[in-house]
Amino acid sequence: MTLKVLLPFQIFAEKTSVSRIVAETREGSFGLLPHRLDCVAALAPGILTYETEADGEVFVAVDEGVLVKTGPDVLVSVRRAISGTDLGQLHDVVKQEFLSLDEHEQSVRLVTAKLETGFLRRLATFQHE
Repeated sequence: MTLKVLLPFQIFAEKTSVSRIVAETREGSFGLLPHRLDCVAALAPGILTYETEADGEVFVAVDEGVLVKTGPDVLVSVRRAISGTDLGQLHDVVKQEFLSLDEHEQSVRLVTAKLETGFLRRLATFQHE
């Protein structure tokens, strides 16, 4: 199989000769082998595992996304991804990366809420004039 992991603005990974893939959905994890029927799955945040003869078993921490298998091609489209071969190190990197992004997202949401509130106040005063 050919595996391609896509991020919003780049190709994260492109691997050929993939012998197996394990992905996680909200209903649980499932595996893909080369002759499995075509399918589409909504991925939950978790670990995507794939195996090649050259790289061995590789783990990719992914955010929510979509997996599409058509023939020998598997496309995975996610918002964020981090790869590694050791789950312990991957856990630490994911924890640091996602927590820092969560803090950034919270500050952006706070600023956005303040802008919306100010806009609504001005709109309300404009309508009363």
